[in-house]
Amino acid sequence: MNPLDQVLLDKIKQLPPQRMAEVEDFVDFLRAREGEKRLTTAAAKASEASFAPLWDNDEDAAHDRI
Repeated sequence: MNPLDQVLLDKIKQLPPQRMAEVEDFVDFLRAREGEKRLTTAAAKASEASFAPLWDNDEDAAHDRI
């Protein structure tokens, strides 16, 4: 365990039970948001090949210069 982990654990242990529950909810929220971010990134990456013909053409290149 790195020192920051221990500092965070020590601080959390000093909280009353209700606040610990709030910390747990917040951590769950952060983890869910990270999961959504990874899913969005993966979906965008997966769609690149499908959109390549639409993006990489002479008409689109002319529009890019505008």
